[in-house]
Amino acid sequence: MNEFSSYPKFEEFRGLNILSIDFGEKVIGLGFYCPGREPFPIGAGRIINKGIAHFYTELEQVIEDQVVEVIVMGIPYYVDGNESEKTKEHKAIFNALVEKFPSVKFYQQDETLTTKSAKERMLNSPEYNFQFDPTKIDELSAVIILEDFIRS
Repeated sequence: MNEFSSYPKFEEFRGLNILSIDFGEKVIGLGFYCPGREPFPIGAGRIINKGIAHFYTELEQVIEDQVVEVIVMGIPYYVDGNESEKTKEHKAIFNALVEKFPSVKFYQQDETLTTKSAKERMLNSPEYNFQFDPTKIDELSAVIILEDFIRS
């Protein structure tokens, strides 16, 4: 088990409700963490991607229900760090979210290889019966995005 209190951003975000987003074409995974209250980031469900308007509505409800103060959105890059068309699309969505939810602080986090890491974690974890669960992959990817953010 990781000790998150030793990570650089733990104190900076202590007591704040943080939501992470793994934005996918079909499914949007969510992770949640409140440093100092929870021991580590946890999955917060998923949103089926039925278009940007639907996403905004669902996200607004999550922000309200969980009293979200910070959102960390995963941004995909090529492994060499260069931007792809997906990078540009995700950054445009990120910028739209910043405008739509001005009371929330937003951060970007490189999500390169998080889906691969999530799959490996599932295959090595009794929590997932050492099996890949496609219904949980996006949520676990969002958790990894949040873990990476707190570590950085």
